[in-house]
Amino acid sequence: MHFLDQAKIYLKSGAGGPGAVSFRREKYIEYGGPDGGNGGKGGDIVFEAVAGLNTLIDFRYSQHFKASRGAHGMGKDRTGASAPDLVIKVPVGTQVLSEDKEEVLADFTEVGQREVFLQGGMGGRGNASYKTATNRAPRQHQPGMPGEEMWVWLRLKLLADVGLVGLPNAGKSTFINAVSNAKAKVGDYAFTTLIPKLGVVRHKGREFVLADIPGLIEGAADGAGIGDRFLGHIERCRVLIHLIDITGTGDADPVEAMRVIEEELAAYGAGLEDKPRLVALNKIDQADAELAEGFASELKAAGADDVFAVSGATGQGIDALLDAVLAYLPEHTMTEQPGELPEEGAPALEEEKPWSPL
Repeated sequence: MHFLDQAKIYLKSGAGGPGAVSFRREKYIEYGGPDGGNGGKGGDIVFEAVAGLNTLIDFRYSQHFKASRGAHGMGKDRTGASAPDLVIKVPVGTQVLSEDKEEVLADFTEVGQREVFLQGGMGGRGNASYKTATNRAPRQHQPGMPGEEMWVWLRLKLLADVGLVGLPNAGKSTFINAVSNAKAKVGDYAFTTLIPKLGVVRHKGREFVLADIPGLIEGAADGAGIGDRFLGHIERCRVLIHLIDITGTGDADPVEAMRVIEEELAAYGAGLEDKPRLVALNKIDQADAELAEGFASELKAAGADDVFAVSGATGQGIDALLDAVLAYLPEHTMTEQPGELPEEGAPALEEEKPWSPL
């Protein structure tokens, strides 16, 4: 399936139905009087966050959403039927932004969360409601109130407890495959990961969601490489794991690699530069212990609080890193069955395909 995390859609709530102009006409009843009923209310536009969705791809093919209008009033003081609400189902983590993307209008962070976004128009008054002591046979009525309409942007921010960042080819896909039930594509070239990937990690009776995003390079904030558009998916993470290739990525040694990522996080903003970060030297199976200790000392001197030596390929050092991660997570990550093995195929994003802008 394609992954899409931004979409622009048009919304219009339903107009109210017009009131009726009617007079009672029955045999043997003189001066029956007005009996036109009111119009029905137009349908609301409602957003609902549902489980099982992790992309906005449905909004690529359906971009206009219009609720039905209310039914018109009828004689015998019959009120028109109100139109049903139009419910738009979105993934958990979706934000609704104004057309200029400057204002967050709604934020859906829980399954089942519903918000009435646009109100339907009220139904118009029928002529029966205009009857007074001095106006016994009114012929005026009120048309239904128009619905509201606007263009909005939908932006998806995947909900994960832990985010995985690093330069391209730092071994992030191998790492997430090793610690979770994700099945990320692995390759010996840069930008193997083109879209964010989710995996469920179970460790010592605890369970949390790990998010892997495409690799960042220097200048990503200015659009270099894939850019920083996917950093929004780790804004809600409690802690970040910064994975660094101990063998070097391109011309960047581990210290330079850490500097590049730190600068790109700071340039993006949104609080990412203030999130707790665990620095992990990856691929230590390809280096000796002395080299690992030397780079760890340099990284600490450059500002890292602690450095973990790990290998996504062999599993070396991963338990110690995950132990450190658990310290940042709340108790609700405890699983019902601590010894339960990860289920096959679980909620990682599915087939990986290149994203394309709208």
